[in-house]
Amino acid sequence: MTNRMSWKNLLSQESKSRRGRNKSINNNDLRTEFEKDYHRILISASFRRLQDKTQVFPLDKNDFVRTRLTHSIEVSSFAKSIAQSISNRLINDKIDEEFTQEDAGFISDILASAGLLHDIGNPPFGHFGEDTIRSWFNEKLDEITIENPVTNNMQKLSEILTPQMCEDFKNFEGNAQAIRLVSKLHFLIDENGMNLTYALLNTLIKYPGSSLEINKKSGDIKDKKMGYYFAEKDLFDSIIEETGTLNKKTGKISRHPLTFLLEAADDIAYSTADIEDGFKKDYITYEDLAKIVEPLKNEENPSLCCYQKLVYYKERAIEKNYEKPEMYAVQRWIIFAQGYMINSAVSSFINNYESIMHGEYKYDLFEETNTKELVKRLKGLAAKKIYRSFAIIKMEITAHNIISFFLEHFMNSVLYYDTPFNEKYLKGVDKRFLNIISDNYMHIYRYYTEKYIKNNEGESEEKLFAYKLYLRLLLVTDYICGMTDTYAKTLYQELTGII
Repeated sequence: MTNRMSWKNLLSQESKSRRGRNKSINNNDLRTEFEKDYHRILISASFRRLQDKTQVFPLDKNDFVRTRLTHSIEVSSFAKSIAQSISNRLINDKIDEEFTQEDAGFISDILASAGLLHDIGNPPFGHFGEDTIRSWFNEKLDEITIENPVTNNMQKLSEILTPQMCEDFKNFEGNAQAIRLVSKLHFLIDENGMNLTYALLNTLIKYPGSSLEINKKSGDIKDKKMGYYFAEKDLFDSIIEETGTLNKKTGKISRHPLTFLLEAADDIAYSTADIEDGFKKDYITYEDLAKIVEPLKNEENPSLCCYQKLVYYKERAIEKNYEKPEMYAVQRWIIFAQGYMINSAVSSFINNYESIMHGEYKYDLFEETNTKELVKRLKGLAAKKIYRSFAIIKMEITAHNIISFFLEHFMNSVLYYDTPFNEKYLKGVDKRFLNIISDNYMHIYRYYTEKYIKNNEGESEEKLFAYKLYLRLLLVTDYICGMTDTYAKTLYQELTGII
């Protein structure tokens, strides 16, 4: 086994601006750094924008349909509940003598914040937006050519950018974008973004590896996707060093233990919420739900049986003469299922505690539990009855058309920006598209370009040109990801002359 991670390091209150500095104590502010994290998130414009971003269903007039905002609040609540239960077990059962009551408060605060933030980097239109961005770059990086001022030759983007830069775009990931957003793009006071603690940032990094390290066949969940862009490599290195998830002897990087809990909370929220929303929108019936959970009968312990609980709730509703017994049954069952899953996640974390703390656990918390089948069946039902519905298909097509349009035109506007060929190529409509990009994002591009040049004196002209091009492409994805569904639709309609 690798070295065991320590809660003292894992719960580091250091942040980007505070690392290595003397701490000045403000006696008038009694909040911990983790409590400050929570407040910074709540008052941020980035968090507020989640109210106008799709979770699953296209945003409509029905107030019960979840948005990214309401989903994130639910994940935050589930994550905090899981944290509290685990803390109780660790302390009362004396599982880890190192873990203290103070730590218990810390992990609750961290996970509450992580729940709010976990989807903050996602583009408009849910996962369909992510898919479109990935598909576009997989096609265009080998297709688009520009004149390279260093070589004076026309070259493909994929020939100028480094392999990691290319893979960052081809494997575009909302989780990596979240780290970028909260650390750099939320540029209000200074270059430190929201200036969140390293403990919180590491909890958000579901996949602690670069785009070159993705290995979906490894069997280890942390290798499935990337966790950060090349642009945030220095920050990532600081995070893993400070929190102790980097084993300096072996070079191995482990998942932060709290990441497993955040992931479980997310699974609980969307696997049950999609069913509830689908039922209320008439995509799913009581019979549909009963059919998929019936095989999960538990004759030995009926009180824990998902199917028997569902039947019981309907019978109870009928006895009480409820107008819609099926609706009561499904809604009540959803609450039961969420509690069932929370308990399962807690038990799994405790049962695999040492493996997790040594960075050896390779699965999500439900993988080796009875809950795995329930989650699988709920997701399968949602995929069959909801994700293939006409409304969802329409949104997929809408997302593809809008985001592809933005990528094509905004990319054309940035390719030669801030190059010797600016006047030669950046003209007409392309130049006007550049002017649409927000001043904040343009400022961020200029700031980090200048910073890179200053910190890399003596770097070859080719490498400098490649990095600046990379930042310009990020400028476009940053701008798109910052859009809400409504803003994206409206801007698209205005630019295409639809309205």
